[in-house]
Amino acid sequence: MASRSAVGFLLVAALLGFLQTAASFQVKDSDEKLCLSANFSMRFTVEFVTKSSKKQNATFMLPAEAHVMNVSTCGNQQMPEEILVIGFGKGHSLNMTFEKKDASLYVVRALEFKFNLNDSSFFPDSSGELIEVKKGTDIQADLNTKYLCHNNKSITAGNVSVLLSNVSIEAYVTNDTLSKKETICSEDKTSTISPVITTHLSSTHIPSTTVVTTTSVPPSLKPEVGQYSVNGSSGMCLLASMGLQLNLTYSTQNKTVLSKVLNIPPNPVSSGKCDNSTVTLNLTSGSTKISLNFAQNSSTEKYFLHGIFMNADLPSEATEKSITVVNNTLSALKATIGKSYKCVAEEIIQVSDKAYLNIYNVQVQAFKIAGYKFGAVEECQLDENNMLIPIVVGAALAGLVLIVLIAYLIGRKRSHAGYQTI
Repeated sequence: MASRSAVGFLLVAALLGFLQTAASFQVKDSDEKLCLSANFSMRFTVEFVTKSSKKQNATFMLPAEAHVMNVSTCGNQQMPEEILVIGFGKGHSLNMTFEKKDASLYVVRALEFKFNLNDSSFFPDSSGELIEVKKGTDIQADLNTKYLCHNNKSITAGNVSVLLSNVSIEAYVTNDTLSKKETICSEDKTSTISPVITTHLSSTHIPSTTVVTTTSVPPSLKPEVGQYSVNGSSGMCLLASMGLQLNLTYSTQNKTVLSKVLNIPPNPVSSGKCDNSTVTLNLTSGSTKISLNFAQNSSTEKYFLHGIFMNADLPSEATEKSITVVNNTLSALKATIGKSYKCVAEEIIQVSDKAYLNIYNVQVQAFKIAGYKFGAVEECQLDENNMLIPIVVGAALAGLVLIVLIAYLIGRKRSHAGYQTI
């Protein structure tokens, strides 16, 4: 019986290890005292060029063998930065650089990623280039507290996209002991007071960096889905169904920083324009204006959202009356020409460091549209992952039940083997 219990325990432990995706990393000083602790899961999507000169995406999780490299440092008076460098695979690494902003705050100043495209296990048929990108972040916490963020946070740098989740980080650890106090990220905080949310951000420490974040908005505050289309001389060139929401950050007269979430109603005034290389959808709701610009790549037969323009009035307490932002370097909502892009999950697209466009339950198709209806669906990665997780968990649990049952039957048979019929 003891042996069967031990086997069952090991099987359960192995299964729990399989389901656990967050990895743990620590940095210690020369006296083996802890100065930095980090736990998180990370999924990478890297666009690379194949040997046939075609662009291809590789998506993979931070592997279990990822480890802290010896170039990580706790810092000192001359070099106060704390640096966590994690290596994996054949020459891949990620670098998190921490710094104190003042006497009460520390931040992740930058994330740096390096990928060796010669590693065929991650990048099959790659042309063998080296990717090295760097990006600022909005990760920050009070000193002597642990930064916690369970919700997903997306960070895009060049042709590298990273989905960060289940984050628990503490830098500048004192007395070799992790703090019991916590700084909760804005993504984990929700409000239910009104359709237009205004929330205080921590102090005035807002880094001048640009990141893409994923926020969680209560269902009652999510926008209604609107139906949109654009027609040109050759027929329909855009068909879209989506809910739109603006997430704006602004400074006030008393030097605080506030955030405003504004839903776009499903019936704004709309117009558009079609030509051979671009499609534009213009939306106006009161004083708020949005333009979505789609482009196509004939060599890859893909279309995508490459530009967003937004203009909106700000509340009376803001130092500026309105905000106007534009970003023409995007590559979002990408799908094959002739097919529609669909994503039930919330997608958040950065327009600037002060403005994001949140898109809900989107289905869109640009350029080639047959019969004035959506073509075959290409689902987004977020929806595929949301379906994959319960399937994997269910299969793992079913496998565990089967293994335990087999172990029980084997153990029962052995327990009767020592008896003989008289």
